[in-house]
Amino acid sequence: MSGSFSASNIFLQSNINGGRRCAACKYLRRRCSQDCVLAPYFHHSQPERFVCAHRIFGASNVARMLQHVPTHNRARAADAIATEAYMRVEDPVYGCTTIIARLQHEIHKAQNELAMLKAHITIHKACQQQQFQNISEQSSNQLMFPAEEARWDMDDNALLLPDFPPNLF
Repeated sequence: MSGSFSASNIFLQSNINGGRRCAACKYLRRRCSQDCVLAPYFHHSQPERFVCAHRIFGASNVARMLQHVPTHNRARAADAIATEAYMRVEDPVYGCTTIIARLQHEIHKAQNELAMLKAHITIHKACQQQQFQNISEQSSNQLMFPAEEARWDMDDNALLLPDFPPNLF
């Protein structure tokens, strides 16, 4: 018994999670050792994060999954485990699939809206181009002397010219 209360054990215990047990060890009512795999990822200030993971996967499975992941990826793996567990607690049938399906639906809706806007822009550009061509044809017809607009007055044998705008000459 005296070995468990040695100065080195007290020092090591105080360095882990600021001297507190991690959420996993606190929930499981056990001592949090220095080599606790769960301590860095289940902080004592977020006990519900571990509770969900424990309910869905079990503490030993969570620890085993984290041990099989390279150290530099463990934080992301713990986040994924905690998120999946939380979503599975909230929605036992679909879990994260509900969010994924909703996001895919929103993406599909946005893609359809984008396609419609591109079509409207194309139509608008075509209309503007047609209007520009009509205006340029009208202005070129007014500057030129088209044969259709000039006609002979049969009674006077004179050529009748179309009316030009006053600022043309």
